[in-house]
Amino acid sequence: MIPQYKSALLISDLHLTPSMPLTAQRFFDFCEKEGPKVEAVFVLGDLFEYWVGDDAASTSPFQQEVRRALANLSTKVKTYYIHGNRDFLVGTSYLKKTGMTLLADPTCIEIAGKKYVLSHGDVLCTADEGYQIFRRWTRKAWVQRLFLSLPLLWRKSIAKLLRSNSHTQYQNGARISVRENNIRNDVTLEACAAMLRAQDGIHLIHGHTHLPAHHREQLGEQSWQRWVLSDWDLDHPESIMPKANALLINGHGALFIDLIKPNQVSLISVLN
Repeated sequence: MIPQYKSALLISDLHLTPSMPLTAQRFFDFCEKEGPKVEAVFVLGDLFEYWVGDDAASTSPFQQEVRRALANLSTKVKTYYIHGNRDFLVGTSYLKKTGMTLLADPTCIEIAGKKYVLSHGDVLCTADEGYQIFRRWTRKAWVQRLFLSLPLLWRKSIAKLLRSNSHTQYQNGARISVRENNIRNDVTLEACAAMLRAQDGIHLIHGHTHLPAHHREQLGEQSWQRWVLSDWDLDHPESIMPKANALLINGHGALFIDLIKPNQVSLISVLN
């Protein structure tokens, strides 16, 4: 039986790291203020900038602070977690300490009488064939065991190198063709349609692309609605506008809540 709730908040792509203290503080405030007002909170991946093993978290004061905030939230509302592309190594040890329940990607839930399919979203970006190959390999259990067996310093160095390469590839791609780069890094209609057919759903919620919006889409005779969560960044106003939102679902429908101005509903909110 799929989880059923009358109300929920969904967030994604916070990329929490000690170098982004304003973003982290907004998350701590969310756990204290907004989170407890609903029946369930769903974190759809990339809660952390990177994750190289639960053992690393045990030695990090910052990760311990995040753990305490999540554990406190989990005592008030049911809290769920889906792995992202940056933190898919978050393991059972850390999850147990936070009180969060791990969900498969994709997974189905029911909120206010409607069924929603949840995903982090990276598996839907099928135009980026190179990334999909990388994703399939890094999700193999034996590859993960091998990586986690390496010394912690090596794992951190590898994670830093992968993040640097990813940023460089994105910049190079953007210079070559902004349009093609955007297509490669966004979800495809074909992948969304296939996921929804497999889950027998017509409402899809995901993060990953950092392109918050509500879409009404169609492929052939199949139609659906798709909500994309924003990433969070309150620490780099010199390069981007501060951003952080959550999707609130209750008896009134699905509404994007602006967490920069938490009492305001975003212009891209929609009743469904």
